[in-house]
Amino acid sequence: MELYSKIEGHGKPLLILHGFLGMSDNWKTLGTRYSENGFEVHMLDLRNHGRSFHSDEFTYEAMVADVAGYCESHNLDKISLIGHSMGGKVAMFFAIEHPEKLDKLIIADIGVKYYRPHHQDILAALNAVDFSAKPSRDDIDESMSSLVPDASTRQFLMKSLYRNQSKELEFRFNLPVFNKEIDNVGKAVPDGAKYDGPTLFVKGANSAYIKESHYDDIREVFPQAQFAIIQNAGHWLHAENPDDFFAETLTFLK
Repeated sequence: MELYSKIEGHGKPLLILHGFLGMSDNWKTLGTRYSENGFEVHMLDLRNHGRSFHSDEFTYEAMVADVAGYCESHNLDKISLIGHSMGGKVAMFFAIEHPEKLDKLIIADIGVKYYRPHHQDILAALNAVDFSAKPSRDDIDESMSSLVPDASTRQFLMKSLYRNQSKELEFRFNLPVFNKEIDNVGKAVPDGAKYDGPTLFVKGANSAYIKESHYDDIREVFPQAQFAIIQNAGHWLHAENPDDFFAETLTFLK
């Protein structure tokens, strides 16, 4: 099954992979900016997210196969790849498995290590939404607020709301599968894995996902890794400081 994507621009192929619970729409503004700078930008919805298909299989191996299949069906060779958070892990696994397909690799705010499940409050909030009561967007925001007090996080989650054929709101993502397979999202890059191409790790200054103490482990897998820190930004660095994120990544891509 083919992944849903938004494609903009002409030039070198650049694929963008969103994070857990996100979708291609999160990258719309930056995607347009890359497309204005000589790239054919493919913003993908990964399986079980956005407008892409739902599946009971939710592993990095499956997501890498999806991206490889997408490249094949679109005749994309020598792509550059940007992945944020979970999408960054997909990008790492893709690079290790298909190094010949890659030109440049950019990983946004995720390391190679195992991350224990830490989305419990968010999943609890999403599961607590009672769609049978035909809630409005305001009702859903209100119902999630006790478990997810941060308004911007709730707004991010609510981007995945849409009206189904019955004109009722529901989430686009596959919440039942996320409930079952959440452990897979934190998976580490396996010991002995290596990708020797040009790689940029971009971290948010206020984020703890990548620490300087992780740099050596990252270089074990990605010997050419460079590091950039985006000031005034946490884990959502591309949304919190898009100008600096764009400047750092474009310089690397060029």
